[in-house]
Amino acid sequence: MSSIAISGIVLACIFGGALLGAFLRTVLPEHHLSAETKDTIKMGTGLIATMAALVLGLLIASAKSSFDAQKSEVTQGSANVVVLDRVLALYGPETKEARDLLRSAVERVINQIWPKHSSQPGQLDPRAARAEGVFIKIQQLSPRNEVQRSLQAQALSMALNLSQIRWLMYQQEGRSIPMPFLVVLVFWITIIFVGFGLFSPRNATAIVILLVCALSVASAIFLILELDNPFGGLIQISSEPVRNALAHLGQ
Repeated sequence: MSSIAISGIVLACIFGGALLGAFLRTVLPEHHLSAETKDTIKMGTGLIATMAALVLGLLIASAKSSFDAQKSEVTQGSANVVVLDRVLALYGPETKEARDLLRSAVERVINQIWPKHSSQPGQLDPRAARAEGVFIKIQQLSPRNEVQRSLQAQALSMALNLSQIRWLMYQQEGRSIPMPFLVVLVFWITIIFVGFGLFSPRNATAIVILLVCALSVASAIFLILELDNPFGGLIQISSEPVRNALAHLGQ
């Protein structure tokens, strides 16, 4: 389910809670709405609001940390590709085939993770890039001196490191935020809005304010879900570092 769809459900639940509270106010006996009852409900909702705020902050921090980690991996991988190409260039003209394979692999990675049609989801499966050929070509090189042996060893190490980064990104592809965690948070916030609706005045201004507050919470959930899916949706990791790396390959 998309982030927008989930956020819409969250908005419906939260604002529905506020409307439920307003409805309960009309059907509950008067003694259920006494000052003592209001104080009890306020203390209860205050406790839930504190827990919800802590959990919401934790989810935002977790999603942002995951987003930044994968963004760093993309940047690091892009830099390593350029350095690998330069190492192969220093080795000599014998590496032309390996460098061509490296460029083709990078092009496939760009088309795979950031497809031209935005309706298509990005794919992180490293096998689709078929980058193993680069590693094999580097292994097949026959160094003629110590410099070339050193450059071959460095190139093999960097190619292995690039493969590790791709597989790490692939393993991180799933959402890091458990759905039950999010469901419990939405339940807490809905309870809070039931309390808001229970004691809010019945006029258009109060309803609009409650709707805006519910929309704000739903938008926070939307940001969390978007950050937790860095290669899809509206908030994506930019392909610019990889495209810049591609522009420097073969020079």
